[in-house]
Amino acid sequence: MPHPIKLLLTFIIFTLLSACATNIAGRKQVMFVSESDAIESSKQAYINTLEPFKLKGQLDSEPDMVNRVNRITSKLITQAKIMRPETKSWEWSIKIIDDPKTVNAWCMAGGKMAIYTGLINQLSATDDEIAQVMGHEISHALANHTAERMSVAMASDLAVNLYKSTIGDSTGTTSLATSAAQVAITLPNSRTSESEADKIGIELAAKAGYNPNAAVTLWQKMSKIGGGSGFEFMSTHPSPENRESALKKMIPKMMPYYQAAK
Repeated sequence: MPHPIKLLLTFIIFTLLSACATNIAGRKQVMFVSESDAIESSKQAYINTLEPFKLKGQLDSEPDMVNRVNRITSKLITQAKIMRPETKSWEWSIKIIDDPKTVNAWCMAGGKMAIYTGLINQLSATDDEIAQVMGHEISHALANHTAERMSVAMASDLAVNLYKSTIGDSTGTTSLATSAAQVAITLPNSRTSESEADKIGIELAAKAGYNPNAAVTLWQKMSKIGGGSGFEFMSTHPSPENRESALKKMIPKMMPYYQAAK
């Protein structure tokens, strides 16, 4: 009789290989979670993630910053809906987390977004640079990267839970999908997904009327303070050495979009 671990691995591999999707960048993704399931799970995960900050009064606490970020993201969302019309049905949301030590931003499946005051203030970010950050984050959702990372998280948890079931241990098996959606925003992106988000994000921002040159200045600022305390963005968004040069090469193609929007 086959060993339980071999059966477990065979099941996971078969399940992953039988679930494929093609994202907006044209890349085939091996999926354990559908985009619709990722969106549904992200709704509760979004609430769970923000709740501690809400209880401490650390959500949307600076009206001027809220208005500024809302103005920028609303333009990006408009372009996202044009790029992927089905996202018109998403329940888009942006929250500003008042945490001056944390340099981070993220977007879950379905357009559930957050940006930390630490990113805006520590980088002295311009509107153009904020647009590049949030355009990049929105692009992760448009390219179905949340569901992709959830698939990794769920596959790992499933392996543990199925193994536990073979030895009669049922602890720690609750809320798998919601937990995976929360874990997904902390997992490092692959170089492939980062490249996709860079390309889509700079285009979204340019079409929304934000200078594509800010993509380069943003990452220059990121690199300068990358070793600081609480700098979560660089842990989830690894930066290859050629990132700046790759972004610079995209700028000439993006300028007509920017100029037309202006």
